[in-house]
Amino acid sequence: MWTYNKILQYPINIKCKDPRLAKFIISQYGGPDGELAASLRYLSQRFGMPDENAKAILNDIGTEEWVPG
Repeated sequence: MWTYNKILQYPINIKCKDPRLAKFIISQYGGPDGELAASLRYLSQRFGMPDENAKAILNDIGTEEWVPG
């Protein structure tokens, strides 16, 4: 079996909470124009490409788009 320890990888200390900024940051990752949506669009378009080079390029762009950091 496994156990789940709810701890952060890096410790954080939030001194001033800003809900509007938090909502904006979340929307950049998961919203309709966010990183995940763009990544999935690139990755799904690669399946329709007849050229192997175009598939490779879309794969590279799609995987690079979702790298957090």
